Amino acid sequence: MAQILFILLKKNMETYQLKLQKPWERVKETLKEINVELTDEDLDYQPGQEDQLLERLEKKMSKSKAEIKALIESVSANKGKAS
Repeated sequence: MAQILFILLKKNMETYQLKLQKPWERVKETLKEINVELTDEDLDYQPGQEDQLLERLEKKMSKSKAEIKALIESVSANKGKAS
């Protein structure tokens, strides 16, 4: 039972690992252009702290973590997805 729980937790953690193709500073600036209400504090991010970033943005943007992750990765890939 504990092994199954570990696998599920590990899978969940991997879901929110950001795959950035650009430096975070460039992604952050683009996100602020897309949503002018976002601040540097909202977008404070260090690798390995994806969950904290996504939780802050989830509250601020009223979107799910999956939607925010998709937006960030889209901006990073230069697709410019704005919704």
